[in-house]
Amino acid sequence: MIPAREALDRLREGNRRFASDLRSHDTPVSRSRRTELATKQQPFAIVLGCADSRVPAELVFDQGLGDLFVIRVAGNIAASSQIGSVEFAAANFGTRLVVVLGHSRCGAVQATVDELRLPAESPSPHLLAIVERIRPSVEGLLAREPEQGMDMLVEHAVRANIAASVKTLLDESEVLQQLIKDDGLLVVGAEYSLDSGVVEFFDYEQ
Repeated sequence: MIPAREALDRLREGNRRFASDLRSHDTPVSRSRRTELATKQQPFAIVLGCADSRVPAELVFDQGLGDLFVIRVAGNIAASSQIGSVEFAAANFGTRLVVVLGHSRCGAVQATVDELRLPAESPSPHLLAIVERIRPSVEGLLAREPEQGMDMLVEHAVRANIAASVKTLLDESEVLQQLIKDDGLLVVGAEYSLDSGVVEFFDYEQ
């Protein structure tokens, strides 16, 4: 089992390599690694990330097969199935770091802003389920800063949405609460920059 802070350092170092265009020669992708993982896995970090095609966690953090347990959904929301997936990995694999990974110019956040400003006439109920998860992060910003420019609003909403997903994991999962208390589990937020390739991490009180 890798302690949470050590796992976080590994992600930071991997992202530094990625952002500098330096792929690790040690990233395991060999047949022997596939064989090793065929009957077991022990990922050192859990990533709840956005489904955006430009933000694949394994590449962004320069990690290999079996290193990360990745859950991807538009807007990196923490609905029941995502919470259950995080619980599953944390409880079964001894993984002690959970990262909620959002990114700049998130399309799901932008769609939520658009829906709040000009509601669609016949929206998909499935898309609305995502929008409703992100809505609280956007509504407060619209109320406080109604004249804010769109780019800045989305930027602030992305970070608010990351924090909201972290809070949901912390508040709604008794499994994670117990692992934080007894086993050193750490849940952090992070934002990936589409421009620079750099991930900025955010710690929250737990």
